[in-house]
Amino acid sequence: MLGDEEALLEYHTKLLGMPEPWKVAKVALDVPSRQVTIQVDYPEGTFAHCPECNNLHPVYDRRLKRWRHLAQMSFQTVLECRVPRIECEHHGILQVLVPWAEPHGRFTLEYEAFAILVIRNTRSLKEAANLLSISWDSVHHIQARAVWRGKQREAKKVMEKVGIDEKSFLSRHRYATVVSDIDGGRVIEVVQGRTEDAAVEALSSLTPEQRQGVKAVAADFLDAYANAAEKTLPNAILVHDRYHAMTYLTKAVDKVRKGEHRDLLSEGSEVLKKTKFLWLTNEVNWSEEQKVQYATLKGLNLKVGRAFAMKEQFRAFWKCRSRKEAETFYKWWHFWATHSRLKPMLDTAMTFRRHKEGIFAYFKHRITNAVAEGLNSKIQVIKSGARGFRNFANYRIAILFHCGGLDLSPHTCR
Repeated sequence: MLGDEEALLEYHTKLLGMPEPWKVAKVALDVPSRQVTIQVDYPEGTFAHCPECNNLHPVYDRRLKRWRHLAQMSFQTVLECRVPRIECEHHGILQVLVPWAEPHGRFTLEYEAFAILVIRNTRSLKEAANLLSISWDSVHHIQARAVWRGKQREAKKVMEKVGIDEKSFLSRHRYATVVSDIDGGRVIEVVQGRTEDAAVEALSSLTPEQRQGVKAVAADFLDAYANAAEKTLPNAILVHDRYHAMTYLTKAVDKVRKGEHRDLLSEGSEVLKKTKFLWLTNEVNWSEEQKVQYATLKGLNLKVGRAFAMKEQFRAFWKCRSRKEAETFYKWWHFWATHSRLKPMLDTAMTFRRHKEGIFAYFKHRITNAVAEGLNSKIQVIKSGARGFRNFANYRIAILFHCGGLDLSPHTCR
């Protein structure tokens, strides 16, 4: 039979899933500090594998390392080991890989896996740090490592449809470019700025094989995004996003409303007072009060009423069954808008004309940036939970952690 100490060491060796030739050599309990220290040994006078080429080499020397592990009975648990180093003729002096942690990690694989679950289910890193009883920096370190790990694993994922969108991330109109996988409903990359260079950088995060495989990219009318897609996605068709097209029309309607309201006020009429959200809302989403309000205004032959009708009529464009049908509809609508004597609607119609090919591409790849808009809502929650991000790198990590659809967990040694 095993003695008490031998049984304790064997128990912890099995509990940790420690493979040969690693073994638990000592377990020290510090009750006042509520800490358990588990000492792991690698046999003396043996060989070890080079972490680069996997060839066996004599142990060169050893370096003391410590890792935080899952708690036992509410006692903080620390693994301690004098890790062997080998001298490889090809790769020099290197520390061997340990089976319970990743290179340069300060936590065991099982602790990181648990911490990732905690971070995923808390509102902020501060809250996660409190639950895990570690520092904010340590939690962020785990989160960043998880994202790096996930990005490495997704390099072989195929994606045929991507979206490019902008997102405000700080005050003073500072933006980020967000690239998303439309079919996967996830964020691929986030880069500071909304310039062509920022979009190129974001799209270049895909591997060459992934970029070759992209067939369509949904984007706003920004030339910067169109140029970036042309430079980096050789086989992709640019599809101008339906959501942004309707946003252009909505803004044009609001410009008409503002101008007309100003003119009416000068004549002593407040008929358009408090009607802003009536004209900005899709009529199918009107409340009963808004329906009554519109019925009252309908017979006044208002300019904003005509602009609103043009906006709502254009929704039918996206329901066309073919490009040919869409071209017929567009020709009719474009004539209406350009002869309306409403400058904001004329300007928007001319914008559509300049980007006509991208708009008509919708009828080959019926994609939109609706996924990106949904992700923007999640990003806003992340931003609010963190009380804002001064450091863009931290903002990027948080977005990819929660919205990247990445495989974040480390592979444990079991």
